[in-house]
Amino acid sequence: MAENSALPPQELRAHAPLLDAYLRFFEESITPFSIPGHKQQAALLDVGLGRVVDVDVPLYGGLDEMKLSNGTLAAAEKLAAECWGAQWARFSTGGTTHGNQALLLAIATPGRNIAITRTAHRSLISALVLSGVEPIWLTPEIDESTGIPLGISALELSRALEHSPTAVFLTEPSYLATVSPLKQLIDLTHEQNIPIVIDQAWGAHFGFHPALPSHAMALGADAMVTSIHKTLPGYSAASLVMANTTRISRARLEQSFEATHTTSPAGAPLASIDGVRALLQLRGHELLQDLLQKIARLKGDLKEHFGFDLFINPDHFASGGFDATKLIIQTHHFGGDGVAIERVLRSHGVRVEMADRDTVIPVVTIADDERSFKILANALKASITPSTPRAVATALSWRISPTFGVSIRDAFFSPSEMVSAARAIGRISADLIAPYPPGVPVVTPGEVLTGEILTGLAAVAAEGVRIAYSTDSTLATYRVLAK
Repeated sequence: MAENSALPPQELRAHAPLLDAYLRFFEESITPFSIPGHKQQAALLDVGLGRVVDVDVPLYGGLDEMKLSNGTLAAAEKLAAECWGAQWARFSTGGTTHGNQALLLAIATPGRNIAITRTAHRSLISALVLSGVEPIWLTPEIDESTGIPLGISALELSRALEHSPTAVFLTEPSYLATVSPLKQLIDLTHEQNIPIVIDQAWGAHFGFHPALPSHAMALGADAMVTSIHKTLPGYSAASLVMANTTRISRARLEQSFEATHTTSPAGAPLASIDGVRALLQLRGHELLQDLLQKIARLKGDLKEHFGFDLFINPDHFASGGFDATKLIIQTHHFGGDGVAIERVLRSHGVRVEMADRDTVIPVVTIADDERSFKILANALKASITPSTPRAVATALSWRISPTFGVSIRDAFFSPSEMVSAARAIGRISADLIAPYPPGVPVVTPGEVLTGEILTGLAAVAAEGVRIAYSTDSTLATYRVLAK
């Protein structure tokens, strides 16, 4: 097949019942007298608005009858469960945020502990508030030569298991593409008959090519949530939640999923999950092989141009794991400023996923063709001017050790007040504060604001990185628990 060539018009939809239902909605010229109110003809009111909403089809009365009598969603979810080797699967239009919260609620016992990776996504912090569960933080090891988190070691998990958590919740791969020794950690957790759940938001493509890590369900995880829209060609906020029900109650899974999901799910994200699943089964190996070859050519071209490897070498992490499709530029070894590089890239029409002083991450996927790779290569060549190397620095999100004040849930519901940055040292934070991306918390509600945290956040903000979730994004003031 030619590069990124499409399947014959009917082939993919023949394997994807939700995708087929979405396309049939327009082919059959249905006239709806049900919500949504745009009726697929908002263009009659305004052309621009119509371009946005007239392709929107709901699940209820769109992809299926209002009573879901055709069972289209259930059929698609069954196919997904079979694809990933799970006993239960649900499609979410609320992103992995919804999936994380649903899974944590499904395994939570209020007042008890769960072992959780400290570099978890913000959604899990919110889930701790909702569930009343207390975290036992798992701290990843840091690679000295790159300054990035390697993952959770068996020793670190064993330490947490000594405190008898009711479950383990890991984030794999990390935002920076590293993977813990998952099989070992899963087996270690199961020795105590404890469920282990994996947030694999950035690893939806895992398990479909031998050069990439296996997905968590194949390794024996009890549950997994993954983002279909991050590394695969799915709709924004499309996410897949799956589980085996040996250690997790199916009834609790259903209850928790529905409690935190919308009652009016949009059809396009659902159809895209189904279509992407079919695409992976039909062409996943081929498409990922093509992507890996494009990445290899890009790296070779840029190495020839600059005289050094621009991207982190996955072979460096051979003892653990690494997503070979993730492109990570560390700017310290050529004396660059990632934020300044990002500004120049934008002037060339290139937007990257993440940039701070020491890191630039352009995300590439199976949807990128040779043209987009060439644009990226040319933009990077124009944006990077090597200078004097500097020492590696571990990002603030990875190096902070939290100081406990009160529980996250208690902090969330406690009275708070705003104080100046100078008066905030030693006070208990009422906010979750994180550089974004990646959105990994530097401090969570209930933790003490130390001088190291305030100095670090100010330095990151001064470098041009967005500070997310803080009540005052300027960091001139902080929201803390009232005395």
